[in-house]
Amino acid sequence: MINFTKMHGLGNDFVVIDAINQQIALTSEQVRFMSDRHFGIGFDQLLLAEKSVSPGADFKYRIFNADGGEVSQCGNGARCFARFVRDKELSDKDEIRVDTNAGQLLLRFSEEGQITVNMGIPKHSPAEIPLLAEQESLLYKVWVNGAEQAFAAVSIGNPHAVIQVNDIKNAPVADFGQALESHAVFPEHANIGFMQIIDRDFIKLRVYERGASETLACGSGACAAVVVGIEQNLLNHNVCVELPGGRLKINWPGRGQAVFMTGPAASVFDGIIDL
Repeated sequence: MINFTKMHGLGNDFVVIDAINQQIALTSEQVRFMSDRHFGIGFDQLLLAEKSVSPGADFKYRIFNADGGEVSQCGNGARCFARFVRDKELSDKDEIRVDTNAGQLLLRFSEEGQITVNMGIPKHSPAEIPLLAEQESLLYKVWVNGAEQAFAAVSIGNPHAVIQVNDIKNAPVADFGQALESHAVFPEHANIGFMQIIDRDFIKLRVYERGASETLACGSGACAAVVVGIEQNLLNHNVCVELPGGRLKINWPGRGQAVFMTGPAASVFDGIIDL
């Protein structure tokens, strides 16, 4: 029997499990079962709160996609993780540091229940994304579904491609998103963002997440889109990102600096599942 909490960040939904006070050893098959919205619980990602593994950290934060694969970063999940450890009285700190497979994250509670996440320093070189390209470029081009598609790429602890579109409502998220997510140019697959720039301080975004299809919100995807827009001199350093599930505030001073994301996180219900 496993105790869990269902949570969401702007509709990007999670099951969060305390793996500190419970013995948890999940198989990929069990994660897939729990993610099923008809036969299981239903979620975009599963989050585990574990004991820290490095000095100075308060917890370890692990993320599993709905397909059972473990990934390194999830911004909306990070905010839910912070809310979870406070709600479950695992920590009463206003600022917590967590180990992830992509390095440490700093999570901070701010006014009105908002949570700010230091998402780390974006990585731009193809080898670090990873992306199969000979050299770094503002835009890369590949053939997808019989057409040439230009995109920008960056790592926010996980690989992202960002495509600028004129109309977010009619963006080919399902078709192009799925095809580019698993394209050979991304050896570890990628999250695919479709960005419509409204003005220098405001964008609209939809994201096809690797291992999860399109979600209502993607925190690291919002960070990636803003980083790309700033790199291309299309955006200012503080940007409001409107996703289908709501809005996030993203701040990035520029190259070599960390990107910060601020937004809400909410608990939906607690439950017990027998696997």
